[in-house]
Amino acid sequence: MEESQQGEDYRPLEFKNRIDLSQLQESVAQIKTELGRVIIGQQEMIELLIISILANGHSLIEGVPGVAKTVTAKLLAKTMNVGFSRIQFTPDLMPSDILGTSIFNVKTSEFEFKKGPLFSNIILIDEINRAPAKTQAALFEAMAERQITMDGLTYEMSPPFLVFATQNPIEQEGTYRLPEAQLDRFLFKIKVNYPSLEEEIAILESKHRQKNKNLESLITSVLSADQIASYQEVIKEIIIEDNLMKYIAGIVHNTRNNANLYLGASPRASIAIMDASKALAAINGRDFVTPDDIKKVATPILGHRVILTPEREMEGFTPDKVIKQIMETIEIPR
Repeated sequence: MEESQQGEDYRPLEFKNRIDLSQLQESVAQIKTELGRVIIGQQEMIELLIISILANGHSLIEGVPGVAKTVTAKLLAKTMNVGFSRIQFTPDLMPSDILGTSIFNVKTSEFEFKKGPLFSNIILIDEINRAPAKTQAALFEAMAERQITMDGLTYEMSPPFLVFATQNPIEQEGTYRLPEAQLDRFLFKIKVNYPSLEEEIAILESKHRQKNKNLESLITSVLSADQIASYQEVIKEIIIEDNLMKYIAGIVHNTRNNANLYLGASPRASIAIMDASKALAAINGRDFVTPDDIKKVATPILGHRVILTPEREMEGFTPDKVIKQIMETIEIPR
């Protein structure tokens, strides 16, 4: 009798969030719905890009031509009611072409600073590895400190300021390797793969139905600059236990002492893992971080920040493989 009574009264443990994440979750769902009108598949890329917005970090999207890198980033920007600027990087692009330049005003007899396309909220840089090193270096200050210094004056970038950059990993002619200092400023390096057979069939069917419709006209803005700023503040409040911080530090520290790696990750990587795992927890409706959140974001955060030793590179190792091995060797906090 007692057992049946216990069975009737039994209720699974219910956890109530200390932080209200319902509005944030609803906005994320709306963004995914809007993008789903046009983009088929690529769920991981979309989720990582949304995490990068919430964690206030930049993203580098790498994939072969034609896998919707640029279109996805462009349409994601369209779901936010903020300034958008697209810059096509070319071998002859100069720093002044993106930052702006001082122009002499004949009326006032003074030089005036004319702002370049980098002065916007969401910046889409297409084929970032096509511009020479000096143009890429012009992005360093803007990406790290969200400001630009020209002619002794500092100009603050209006929040949100996020850079989404694309690059093609295969084509080498007319491309320049991105400096390590620049790669370190990207929260994620998102690798985009080919769609599955079913997804490719769905892409063809969707394209056939759309005829000559403008893709951007199908997307509605669902977020304002103020909402993005408030969600970014909410992310900072997500709870992360001390043992999980030690877990993150252990993973990153291991990259610096690993025999397979010539260059390990910087403390910026540790902060990136913590911020991104908080954003992932919030998207999933939790106000606390779990080890699974950390494991999921660690590879796209660390993969572009480490360099293999020449021996391991010749053996066909990849940074992702080494990072996976590192996470397998470190004990998961309970």
